[in-house]
Amino acid sequence: MAHFKIQDVHALENSPTSPGTLKNKLGEMIVSSMNCRAKVDALNPETGEYRVVLQGTLDKEDTRWDQS
Repeated sequence: MAHFKIQDVHALENSPTSPGTLKNKLGEMIVSSMNCRAKVDALNPETGEYRVVLQGTLDKEDTRWDQS
């Protein structure tokens, strides 16, 4: 899996994006983290709408921190 770059954080908010692309980027972010957790912040069973909060710490050794 590719290393997650710090500049990729803002690209996560690009909309619209395919579920597959978002899954790949979030997967890269999680694998490049020293720790992470997820919290279901909201769930509407009538509409299927949900909101999940992902929180963690990126591993500086595994991640390219340069801004170039």
